[in-house]
Amino acid sequence: MSEAGQTAETVAGATTVALVYNRVGPDPFEQYRDVDPNTLDFVPAYPLAVATVQEEYDSLAAALQAEGFAVRSVNLRERVTVLHALLRKDAPRVVFNLVEFFRDDAALESAVAGVYDLYGVPYTGSSPFVLGLCRRKAMTKQLLLANGVPTPRYRLVRTGRFPRRHGLRYPLIVKPALEDASLGVWKESVAHSLPELEAAIERLVADRKVPILVEEFIEGREIHAAVLGNRPPRVLPIVEYDFSEVSTGHPPIISYDVKWNPLDETYHQVHEVCPAPLPRRLARRASAAALEAFRVTGCRDYARIDMRLAPDGRVYVLEVNPNPDLTESVSFMLAAERAGLSFGATLRKIVECALERTG
Repeated sequence: MSEAGQTAETVAGATTVALVYNRVGPDPFEQYRDVDPNTLDFVPAYPLAVATVQEEYDSLAAALQAEGFAVRSVNLRERVTVLHALLRKDAPRVVFNLVEFFRDDAALESAVAGVYDLYGVPYTGSSPFVLGLCRRKAMTKQLLLANGVPTPRYRLVRTGRFPRRHGLRYPLIVKPALEDASLGVWKESVAHSLPELEAAIERLVADRKVPILVEEFIEGREIHAAVLGNRPPRVLPIVEYDFSEVSTGHPPIISYDVKWNPLDETYHQVHEVCPAPLPRRLARRASAAALEAFRVTGCRDYARIDMRLAPDGRVYVLEVNPNPDLTESVSFMLAAERAGLSFGATLRKIVECALERTG
């Protein structure tokens, strides 16, 4: 695959796609390459040598090339001049936007999308407004509630102090209000008492992860719904997370270790099931809630809606994730595969959604 900013092998007359991302520093996943599984005190169910971030970007570019697009991979490397040069001098037909942060600040994700808008270049995924909105978990929940989309009751902590009489029912889950990808979510994040709650809040305050969202924890099943397309958006087969093998002491949640740490045993104990074994009526309710969350927040092209199912059958939307991870091993692509879409075909659909906005 080409180096950042270089043009890959092109096809005459093909639509030009700039795969734009922002990567600097060492790759956190390279550290697992040399780990001997026999040195662990458990038997891993999944490989320790997960794909590096660069390998994931390269696989996306290769899949788009295989679909007939002329692909250029562009790593911004924290330099806004690279972005301006791309859009001003030889603008692509469409940008495949994979930028999640800029200058080590996730809040600037939306600003990068705004630059595409200023130059009038179509790009995949949600608008700057939606990217900024959905990053603010409490604000998103207010919008969901105002539009009749059920979400767990919550309170926002801005200073680290939390009232003893808070009006919420235990158990509670504590997480950063401005983070995603399970950052700041640990096995200790679920609190069953005031001391546990205070300890979980103190940990996030110490990590400077404020404001903090304290939310009623729905003790039930966790499901994720991938939504693809715009006219109309389509819910792909729902993914459920199976926590039945998880060791005692870890709640049934997608913590940071479960999601990202192959050296932690719980990473190997949580399994994705797709399609989720749901009764037809419950599956319809979950799909309807996912679509409504997608619509009211203004998402477009593709998104992932995280939900919990209470034992009484009620569906609660936890988070709305515009521009979720699209690499081959993630839940979004698992759902697409179960819907009969290949990796490349799914990426093509997302590009076509962006191109529809060119008029």
